[in-house]
Amino acid sequence: IIASYHIPHISTGDMFREAIAAQTPTGVLAASYINKGLLVPDEVTIALVKERLDKDDCANGFLLDGFPRTIPQAECLTEALNKLGSKVDYAIDVDVPDSNIVNRMSGRRACLKCGATYHVVFAAPKTEGVCDTCGDKLVLRDDDKPETVQKRLNVYHEQTQPLIDYYTRQGVLK
Repeated sequence: IIASYHIPHISTGDMFREAIAAQTPTGVLAASYINKGLLVPDEVTIALVKERLDKDDCANGFLLDGFPRTIPQAECLTEALNKLGSKVDYAIDVDVPDSNIVNRMSGRRACLKCGATYHVVFAAPKTEGVCDTCGDKLVLRDDDKPETVQKRLNVYHEQTQPLIDYYTRQGVLK
């Protein structure tokens, strides 16, 4: 989608990881929630996304990844886009069993030095536990630990699942 339409891929997860790594005030705040398997509060996430959508590369569209996750976030996004004379064209629901998500995320390994990511089964480094790019140690991030992932999935089912109905009513769910 991003290649076909020449639009930016905007991942709230990536934005939060960058803020956490840089230890910005938003990053420190976000980490306190993410590391417990909780969603970052709407007001923090919304402010981050709105700031990103104001950048020039979003003028012709964008692909949001990981946002919105709650009805209040969706309503704020709709309001912000209305002010820009825009709207959500499509909301895509990718339905994946929880067990697959836990297995995929708990198998991820990250290099905290250069940001490279691997998977112990699907994209393993040449040497176990060592980054191919910079040689630093690979780690299992706190937010990829099975118990944290399961907690996040439980929160998803409670808070994010209603978005399917929200975007279905708008006629944009695919």
